[in-house]
Amino acid sequence: MDVNTWAEKLDHLMARISSRFVRSEARQRARAYLQGLLSPAERKNSWQLAEMLGEPTPYGLQQFLYRGAWDADALRDDLRQYVVAQIGDEAAILIVDETGFIKKGSQSAGVQRQYSGTAGRIENCQIGVFLVYAAPQGTAFIDRALYLPESWSEDRERCRRAGIPDSVTFATKPQMALTLLQRAVASDVPFGWVTADSIYGDYRRIRLWLESLPKPYVLAVTAKESVWIGWQQVRVGEVLEQLPEDGWVQLNAGAGAKGPRLYDWQLVAVNAPPVEGWRRWLLVRRSLEDPADLAAFACCAPAETSLEQLVRIAGSRWRIETAFEEAKGEVGLDHYEVRSWDGWHRHITLACLAHALLAVVRAMSGEPELAPLLAEPEKGGPAPGSLAAFKARRGLLSA
Repeated sequence: MDVNTWAEKLDHLMARISSRFVRSEARQRARAYLQGLLSPAERKNSWQLAEMLGEPTPYGLQQFLYRGAWDADALRDDLRQYVVAQIGDEAAILIVDETGFIKKGSQSAGVQRQYSGTAGRIENCQIGVFLVYAAPQGTAFIDRALYLPESWSEDRERCRRAGIPDSVTFATKPQMALTLLQRAVASDVPFGWVTADSIYGDYRRIRLWLESLPKPYVLAVTAKESVWIGWQQVRVGEVLEQLPEDGWVQLNAGAGAKGPRLYDWQLVAVNAPPVEGWRRWLLVRRSLEDPADLAAFACCAPAETSLEQLVRIAGSRWRIETAFEEAKGEVGLDHYEVRSWDGWHRHITLACLAHALLAVVRAMSGEPELAPLLAEPEKGGPAPGSLAAFKARRGLLSA
């Protein structure tokens, strides 16, 4: 696939989204911005993108992001439709997770000192909640939302200075995740499973809502979460303390840095949902190296679902982690310099579109996605199987 073919694919994407930009200048800016995000530029903020595109100043791109007359949420809808049209599959997995964007200062919308899983510590940062579409053919983002802490939502004047509409109020990250999932279902996105980390698994409304559809899920939960067994409500931590030693089965949760990710697994039946033919379980994972290292997943699915299938879904979260790494490293997801609410959603949506284009082209090429660190990178080059390596092979990286 040569550079001309890449240009054709970008033209095809632009044809899908061009109606969102009424003025021809805005359409040209949108294409240029996407082209810059897909480029080999090391940093993809407005200054570097302008230089890459041969523009003397970044003011045109900044105007496009800051004050252009276009709707980032409408473009998000186009992103979702594009991904589904290209790699949609009834077996796809919807994966929810968050990522942090470390910032300086206090003026960027939603910024405060808060825990960032990306950094692994408390940082001055913004937090975005994302929904990824992990299909057999590829993985791409289909939704995003910026978390607004209570310290912001309670200060409406500060919100107005950052361009945050008065209609935006405080919502927890699990509540935001539920909204993203509900938007996907309302848009008839085809999928077979939902999985997420424990911050979302502990939020029972997500589980109950999925059961009401019904849609199967494998959601991590913490030891403090409760399940019903018979007539008793039992803490997950108590269940973990009473597991029979002869109930473990060793299974592969997927490929990892050093080959198969082998763990011991055990399935505990809990009270069934009000859905005929469906069952609930608590899936427990145990480390082979440290038997005290346990993780639990709340599961709900048709009764005939196998342990192997539940383990496969539980082990699929690496796909959103890889998507974050790819989007930040290859299309500048975190390279923005905008501070406003609209600016964040505009840049992030365009970066997600650029990442989706790469995911679609990779899917069309037949090259498989690989889990993180499956192979060591060659000296001075990207890791085999990574999106960076794919871009290099397909003509999107220059020497």
